[in-house]
Amino acid sequence: MTNPLIRLFRSKMYTAVMLLLILLCIGVLGFRFISGYTWIDAIYMTVITITTVGFGEVQPLDEFSKIFTIFLILTSVIILGYAIKVITEYILSKNNIEELKQKKMQKKIDAMSNHIIICGYGRNGKQAVKKLLAHKKPFVVIEKDKEIVDKFRSESVPMITGNANEDETLLIAGVERANTLISALPNDADNLFVVLSARQINKEMCIISRASQETSYDKLKLAGANNVILPDKIGGDHMASLVVVPDLIEFIDNLSIVGEGNINIEEVAVEQLYDPKEVKTISELDLRRKTGCTVIGFKSEEGDYMVNPEANVELIPNSKIIVLGRPEQIQKLNSVYNIET
Repeated sequence: MTNPLIRLFRSKMYTAVMLLLILLCIGVLGFRFISGYTWIDAIYMTVITITTVGFGEVQPLDEFSKIFTIFLILTSVIILGYAIKVITEYILSKNNIEELKQKKMQKKIDAMSNHIIICGYGRNGKQAVKKLLAHKKPFVVIEKDKEIVDKFRSESVPMITGNANEDETLLIAGVERANTLISALPNDADNLFVVLSARQINKEMCIISRASQETSYDKLKLAGANNVILPDKIGGDHMASLVVVPDLIEFIDNLSIVGEGNINIEEVAVEQLYDPKEVKTISELDLRRKTGCTVIGFKSEEGDYMVNPEANVELIPNSKIIVLGRPEQIQKLNSVYNIET
């Protein structure tokens, strides 16, 4: 969508061009019929008069022609001055508009807390953004390529230009207030620097890093990454699984569909479902009847996972459940319990 300020300047530009064309036509017609010049001479006299280059007239002017020429000079000075003013303002405003956009974006980032920082907007970064948008999670992207930032930055995808290796850039992205950092840079050494820097600034945040080489796994872990993802290894394992258990993998892939209204799995904190002062079991919560969703996993306060938990499992404080359902059932769950996605 075009900025209103740019539309205003474009409108002024069109006005200035139209005034110049009208002035040119008046000048040519005036010299042709008042002074009796040929069409070529009339165009020549109009151009040198409007531009005030100081060349002499083709032939001596009579009184009416002199009065017309005076009118043409004064009018051209006003119109040309207006056109130059509009063009100058437009050129200067483009820089100002970019500055205003950056300030507006930075104000939005400064207001974020418990958000996700994504370093790098390559293939992995774009997939992370797509997933976070589907789950309506707040995030900011750090990308050093300005052309990419200018192309993809929007209200829904806040981006800043900078090198994620630098502490200053991480601080601009609000790393000290962030909940999670995803380092998706293509170079393992760069990811290592990002993890080290981010961990020094924020000791509590979750850090997820990409790695190209298996030898980088332990180094990234040692630097402070909570999780290290090897895309090539995952991709190879996925392709092999399509041979061994193709239907199962296809089913799991369908659960991971990203897009508006296509979320099939949700992780929910117990505190969002009820007041855990009086502990309830999964059966007492009765999510299946209320929302149609099925509890397929349980995460204890200590971080231990239980797949397909029994109905009598107690939902203690600081624990979480993983539910499975169709998109409309997940939406109903969020609606019934006022869960912010």
